[in-house]
Amino acid sequence: MEEMQSYGLLTLSTVMFGFMFWFKDIFRRNYGSGLCATYVMSLGGGIFGFIALAVINGLKFEFSLFAFIMAVLSAINALLFSFCSLKALDKINLSLYSLFSMLGGMALPFISGILFHGEGLTIGKIVCFIFITVALCLTVKKDNKKSGTIYYIGVFVFNGMSGVISKAYQALPFEKISSAGYSVLTALVAIFLSAFLLLVTKGEKRKINLPCVFAMAGTGVLSRIGNWLLLVSLIRLPASAQYPFVTGGTMIVSTIISLFGKNKPTKKEIAAVMLAFAAVVILVLLPSDVIFKITWR
Repeated sequence: MEEMQSYGLLTLSTVMFGFMFWFKDIFRRNYGSGLCATYVMSLGGGIFGFIALAVINGLKFEFSLFAFIMAVLSAINALLFSFCSLKALDKINLSLYSLFSMLGGMALPFISGILFHGEGLTIGKIVCFIFITVALCLTVKKDNKKSGTIYYIGVFVFNGMSGVISKAYQALPFEKISSAGYSVLTALVAIFLSAFLLLVTKGEKRKINLPCVFAMAGTGVLSRIGNWLLLVSLIRLPASAQYPFVTGGTMIVSTIISLFGKNKPTKKEIAAVMLAFAAVVILVLLPSDVIFKITWR
């Protein structure tokens, strides 16, 4: 029962992550996509996300040294991911970027959970991982741009490290604070870090209009609450099951949203979504008997 409730929280978070693409595109069209835009988006989104999480946490502030260190690592990782994303999109097309981003977000937490946190490998996890990998590959379009290898490796690594850091926070035996309290602390660190980088970065700082504020509010609230739900789910679900579920679910939600936009999904993209849906169903319904497990002593 608790496991199914956790999958319910994951479903809610994937819907949030799916809508984030729409809000980010609104911001990009109204402000731009340079370094300053990255820091402005991070700062504004961090403020709105902080307010939402503070309300969820009952306006309480919690602190531990371990939580602070992990929050700093999380904030730095998020900014590095944003930087590599902008650079990668100058070199490669959106479908190839999405492939490396979502594969990293699924693969690294999956591997770290199996190797370092004693999560058992099941048939459902293996089939789900393979299905989603194939589904992601189906969405890739031919790329005629110059090579951006270093940047899409960065996209792969830093998006994946987000899940690795979250899992490490929940699993390591140090003094912790609540999931909501940790999310509040992470948002606060991101605000100060983004504000500092924005002050020292040279470049044009454009006027922020109402659509920008709307986009920052949507992205900040959905991102922070979505990641908080992932943290809560990690208490009961292994990362090796959770992140393939999130990747497949986000693909499904994003494609459904695109049905109402100008760029309709292709037959390959629809096939990819069907594979992703099958992967999620298999992960949830197949027996969870462990066939392989690494235990460190």
